[in-house]
Amino acid sequence: MTVERIGLPLARRIALAAQGFGVKRPELPTAAHLRRTIERLNLHQIDSVNVLARAHYLPAFSRLGGYDRGDLDRLAWGPKRQRKLFEYWAHEASLLPFDTQPLLRWRMAKADRGETGWGRMRLYATERRAEPMALLDRIRAEGPLAASDFESHKGQSGWWEWSDTKRALEWLFWAGHITTATRRGSFERVYDLTERVIPAEVLARPTPSDAAAHRGLIERAAAAHGIATEGELRDYFRQSPAEARPAIEALAEEGILIPVSVPGWRQAWLHRDARQPRRIDAQALLAPFDPLIWERDRAERLFGFRYRIEIYVPGEKRQYGYYVLPFLLGDRLVARVDLKADRQARRLIVQSTHLEPGAPGHTQEALRAELDRMAQWLGLG
Repeated sequence: MTVERIGLPLARRIALAAQGFGVKRPELPTAAHLRRTIERLNLHQIDSVNVLARAHYLPAFSRLGGYDRGDLDRLAWGPKRQRKLFEYWAHEASLLPFDTQPLLRWRMAKADRGETGWGRMRLYATERRAEPMALLDRIRAEGPLAASDFESHKGQSGWWEWSDTKRALEWLFWAGHITTATRRGSFERVYDLTERVIPAEVLARPTPSDAAAHRGLIERAAAAHGIATEGELRDYFRQSPAEARPAIEALAEEGILIPVSVPGWRQAWLHRDARQPRRIDAQALLAPFDPLIWERDRAERLFGFRYRIEIYVPGEKRQYGYYVLPFLLGDRLVARVDLKADRQARRLIVQSTHLEPGAPGHTQEALRAELDRMAQWLGLG
């Protein structure tokens, strides 16, 4: 079989188009624009760092501009008639469209059997199962509860300072018995029974076979990437090689994935519906957890841009800064900027800016415009 050869510039444009870049931003982004963006990406990753804005808000801003963050809150945690998203472990902790839930039931079942999850958490599926079941009974009887509502959790604080109660609740979450009902002001997760959050018509859908679920996830990953290696396809939803390879082979046999060759890449796959634009006009600041760049090796292959988040690097050893956003201009990553939101003083602080070699002459001007747009969106000066 003849394998089509695709040059790196075209591969880059395909990837950007698949991610929603290269089209004109709407003058007034609506909830419908936001929903289409989430459906295109399949998920928005959640992260606890709030030095600029919560990570799940930023990918839509990069693609749409100044949308109403309240629209995302309503889609994720709003009244049942408005809600369209749920939280679960996908790439990492993520917001996902409801229709993804059946495709992830295999992961919930593995967690329920104690076959996945962090080591100490697996005990709640077996020898310590009575403990989370007692918590589940309380939620069933009393309604939505957070870890801090349980006396056994008192005295714990911080994102990673987990009590046994928090671990048990997170196992229930991983196993699909509960999900997030809402988030409190501190961004604390409030849990409720899955059937009281996710619509009955979604839960009533047949559970696909594991093989069919993996094909569905790989196909979504391929559509979101446009063009990708096997490793990149399975990384999107954190699938193992044994789970992903048969799915890729099946999708290739169906003609949904087309094998292609990209210089410097291993075997690559092109989604049959991927756009192949001749040029990309884009201008965007990208969060560290944006799906365009979260796979750092892919970002380096596509853009020649080595990117590492330095949050956990001691300050004196950081090369670029604490919370650094790459700047996309055209079809290249041309700069990186370390940002912080000073909410008390209502300022967007630019800690540092670094241009990439060969950045075009209008980079600073374009970056200034994007920073102004971000400041206005965040309600900062």
